[in-house]
Amino acid sequence: MPAVAAARPFRDGLLKLTPPRLLGSRCDRCATVSFPAREFCPGCRAVEGIRGTELSPAGTVYSFTVVRQAPPGVEVPYVLAYVDLPEGVRVLAQISGVAPEDVAIGLPVHLELTTTGQDADGADLVGYRFRAGVAA
Repeated sequence: MPAVAAARPFRDGLLKLTPPRLLGSRCDRCATVSFPAREFCPGCRAVEGIRGTELSPAGTVYSFTVVRQAPPGVEVPYVLAYVDLPEGVRVLAQISGVAPEDVAIGLPVHLELTTTGQDADGADLVGYRFRAGVAA
């Protein structure tokens, strides 16, 4: 992976990698992994030796809440969760593919793409969420 200084947005992993991946950063000095990618290490504060890294598409639910009130146009209820990835990173994301009452701590989930709307030119805006279960 190239150095983080190249400033690749994390969405590059969603749109250019198969299967899609979130992109973070890893410190060569202390091995701390961060998401989103950072120009410095939050573990040892190093600014040299920070490299881009692909994160695992599989994780488990660490904690969650059921959102029952949202702005107009946003369907409720939905689940918002912290997902632990094997690299030691915790990601905040929506959970799909399961009823809110069936979400539990430790639930296995996998990364998936989702369309979040359209830009001014009508092109799809792509984001990420995690789907309950193990990827096929």
